[in-house]
Amino acid sequence: MKKQKPNRKTFSELLEKNQGLIHKITLIYVDNPADREDLFQEICLQLWKSYPNFREESKFNTWMYRVALNTAVSNIRKTKNSFAFESMGNYKQIPAEPADDNEDILQLYRAVSKLNLIDKAIILLWLEEKSYDEIASVTGLTKSNVSVKLMRIKRKLEEMINDAN
Repeated sequence: MKKQKPNRKTFSELLEKNQGLIHKITLIYVDNPADREDLFQEICLQLWKSYPNFREESKFNTWMYRVALNTAVSNIRKTKNSFAFESMGNYKQIPAEPADDNEDILQLYRAVSKLNLIDKAIILLWLEEKSYDEIASVTGLTKSNVSVKLMRIKRKLEEMINDAN
């Protein structure tokens, strides 16, 4: 099967429509605003590079989550970032911090940021109301493993929030 040349306009529209999930991933995985911007750019670059391989076997945003989470995890595992980031366009900027002034939401974000890499991915997808099947597809886990891990993560988050109060 011959690969199709990526359509820049279609990709740009899909990226703009779904960019909020990239911002959520950067918020959960990186503390420093400058590093968030770098990670955002790296995720966009990896999405563009991977776009010709998107076979539409899953929803675009499920595929996007998979690429974005893999990029974030790979980036974190590196000791030092030394990439030259190419601008991906002038997408509207979503604030680096949650816009909601609700202390409960802010407390949840703080607790989630303390989880390990895979737990962050699972809870982020669950908070986005993804099905267990979609979470399993993105993370590479089985549906039953997602269920068990999700119960443990919720319990851990509850303990972290209760301990903070």
